[in-house]
Amino acid sequence: MSRRRPSIALTTAFVALTLATAAGCGDAGGLRGAGATPTAISPARLWPSLRPAASPAWPYDEVQIETVKGVTAPGDDIRKVDPVAVVRAEIAAHPDDYTAAKAPYHETAVRIADCARDASAADRKLCPVMRPYYRDLTGDGREDMTLGFRLYPTNQTAVRVYTFEGHRLVQVFANDDAVIGVELAGRAVIIRSPAGIAGYEYRTTWSWDPDQRAMVFSRDEFLRTGTRKPTRAHTPAPSASLSPVPRPSLTPDVPSAGPSGAAADSPAASAR
Repeated sequence: MSRRRPSIALTTAFVALTLATAAGCGDAGGLRGAGATPTAISPARLWPSLRPAASPAWPYDEVQIETVKGVTAPGDDIRKVDPVAVVRAEIAAHPDDYTAAKAPYHETAVRIADCARDASAADRKLCPVMRPYYRDLTGDGREDMTLGFRLYPTNQTAVRVYTFEGHRLVQVFANDDAVIGVELAGRAVIIRSPAGIAGYEYRTTWSWDPDQRAMVFSRDEFLRTGTRKPTRAHTPAPSASLSPVPRPSLTPDVPSAGPSGAAADSPAASAR
């Protein structure tokens, strides 16, 4: 069946309405001036005769490559790796950090006993191991494992990335820090940490480097995340022998609009 054509009168009315609407917009779509452009100022180089430092302030190029001993998986399937077994292997390989007399994370080694022998232990309240995430971060077409676990008694989180190389489970990234959140973007791991200043946070980005076969430091940022105003430092109370000095009034704080604290996957909220 053929569709009926609209009548000439209806077509004419539609065209007239379209022209009237376009004329009523009052905008011909032309270019508009944005005002005066500020003069570009080149960067000023300070102390041109300053000798370069002999060593960097922070070893950002230091990679954390380590073979995990005693942990394998059928067909090198990273999803079949027990994350609790991986953390146990790290504890065994680093006694100075976990089991020695003055180990900073000795409570993590104690709490690992609360984890069951399978991956489901990450859901238990006292187990320090958190749920693993899987994504191809190395670019080889296979998934890698991003794993986190709490470092007790400190308020820190260990973040690790593991991949299989030559039928060996290899740690290609390690970071211990006070963590607000962790994100994966492309082939990069982004660590969000408190900055120590209200309304700000510190972010570091670690990207896969095929030459070093590891996640290496690529970027850091100091970002404002809220509207909280910094408060003035409190002046100590004057002694009785001195004349009191008037103290300036403090500006009341504005509630922070920044991100919330620990991620929902962390057992820390229920274990504290």
